Amino acid sequence: MKKKIKVVAGVIENDQGEILCALRSPKMSISNHWEFPGGKVEADEDVFTALKREIEEEFKCKIETFDIHNENIHEYETFIIHLIAIKAKIIEGNPVPVEHSKFIWLKKENLNSLVWAPADIPAVKLLMNEK
Repeated sequence: MKKKIKVVAGVIENDQGEILCALRSPKMSISNHWEFPGGKVEADEDVFTALKREIEEEFKCKIETFDIHNENIHEYETFIIHLIAIKAKIIEGNPVPVEHSKFIWLKKENLNSLVWAPADIPAVKLLMNEK
């Protein structure tokens, strides 16, 4: 039976309406694919607390969380991911990628120009259809 992992992802928007997109490094699984940054939810955390912690660890900045953007379950070859994407904005600091190769800010209509991790694609499509 495949391991099921609960993961949060930040759909972080700046004042220009651009979304933070992070490139997974060669050391990470699903390397060289883009994703909304985040990580695993610990046993004693709610999803909003988990996202705040992960963004602080991975990007050295603080965020404010809002609503859940979408939820998606995706089956990879070796595990199943329950991905919960959450709308957020940076309230302190500037992002510095600790684990990712790099990050970019991208307008919603240009999100499909990147090669996304499969689990993130439903969130990308939903964002691109927003008005």
